[in-house]
Amino acid sequence: MTWLVPDSLWWDGRLHTASALRDGVVTAVAALPTGDARLRLPGTILPGLGDAHIHTALVDLPTLRAGGLAWVQDLGGVPGQLAELAGRHPWLRYAGPFLTAPGGYPSDRSWAPAGSCRVVQSAADAADAVAEAHAGGASLIKATAHAGGPMLPHATLGAVVAAAHDRSLPVVVHAEGPDTVAAALDAGADLLAHTPWTERLDDGLLRACAARMTWISTLDIHGYGSPTPERETAVANLRLFLAYGGKAVYGTDLGNGPLPPAINPREIRALQECGLAPADVLAAMTEPDRPELSWIPGGLDLDAARFADSVATARVYGPDVQPRHILRS
Repeated sequence: MTWLVPDSLWWDGRLHTASALRDGVVTAVAALPTGDARLRLPGTILPGLGDAHIHTALVDLPTLRAGGLAWVQDLGGVPGQLAELAGRHPWLRYAGPFLTAPGGYPSDRSWAPAGSCRVVQSAADAADAVAEAHAGGASLIKATAHAGGPMLPHATLGAVVAAAHDRSLPVVVHAEGPDTVAAALDAGADLLAHTPWTERLDDGLLRACAARMTWISTLDIHGYGSPTPERETAVANLRLFLAYGGKAVYGTDLGNGPLPPAINPREIRALQECGLAPADVLAAMTEPDRPELSWIPGGLDLDAARFADSVATARVYGPDVQPRHILRS
């Protein structure tokens, strides 16, 4: 048997060097079918790097995989199409349709495919809406609170959250506009699909969100690398949210404008701007229970100035080297 041993391994929040691997502190190996030797794998192996907010109707999944994303999470699409895609791409997780008010966001948007929205007529209808999404393979529920149009009443949004939690499903809310973040928080939602960007949140609301919610970052959709007031507001909100102990996860809203169909170094740098160290960013891009692995051929560079570009070179550690297992001692 031939063992493929990387130069370094990022695991449990630390970079383990080749010497540590040889000494048995951590062993990361990929079993190959022939021979009996230990071969060097240049670079760094790390848990699979993913994007927690994409829309598969607006992107090409194989392209994302080639761009270094080991897993992705769709936050609003056509249930049957999502189930079919997940059957072919098991690294895709999804929320099913947008649960929205009659005439509510995004049913009024041209980019939202027919069938991607499920209108929730009342609090009594919430359990059926959640059950349908779950039966279609959803592992979380997406609801909308958009102040630019009709919104789910408080009781209905709360009923959606309660029905989802009865099935152990987290709820992510698209909150946009005045009072929508508070509405999501009061309803018991677990995540926000975006860092709030339409106004600066007051200190009390930020503290309350930090105690109970996770925010998906999506900072780069505001300007795509150019300064904008919306980006400035989002960065300020996320910086304080994190300072109060809140948790952020990396997500880009892929499909929304000219975002790179890959790991986005601009999003990583924006997270650093909000106060996250490289180790924190990697935690925001990975989930401990997922089986996928990533590989940075040139090695992970933890220098703050070079970190984002280093991570953006990651590739999915898959069929070409065929990893079999990771052992930790």
